[in-house]
Amino acid sequence: MNNAILVYASMSGNTELMATYIAEGIKEKGVQLDVKECFEVTPGDLVKYDGIIIGSYTWGDGELPDELIDFYDEMDQLEFHHKKSAVFGSGSTLYSNFGGAVDLLMEKLKERGAEIIGSPLKVEYTPNDQDEIACKDFGRLFADRLKIDSTIR
Repeated sequence: MNNAILVYASMSGNTELMATYIAEGIKEKGVQLDVKECFEVTPGDLVKYDGIIIGSYTWGDGELPDELIDFYDEMDQLEFHHKKSAVFGSGSTLYSNFGGAVDLLMEKLKERGAEIIGSPLKVEYTPNDQDEIACKDFGRLFADRLKIDSTIR
């Protein structure tokens, strides 16, 4: 089975735009994908998917945004073994910890047993044309890996 969920938090629309591009890349590869804002799901909803992608903007100097804090904490109650995961987000290089929320999410998923596919994708501010391509490629890579690993099992 090849199903995935992409959950994101976006304040200015930058991370939402990234999510849209990533979703296009995933769907292009034939993976069933649900796209939700973080307040539309609970971490417990994630366990029914083969693939989990989480995106967030970074608040301040590397912090999770308020709307993701409870979600992040509730992940401590779950196990994501055999789940393929990826993380992405937007931020500003004006801060020393560029995209720190993305790194926190990646570490949490690893801690809970998920396998991280690829490197975290971070974009400064609004995705430009090159970032759009990178986001779609990120989605395609994730989908390809999810499909390959599900055929092996």
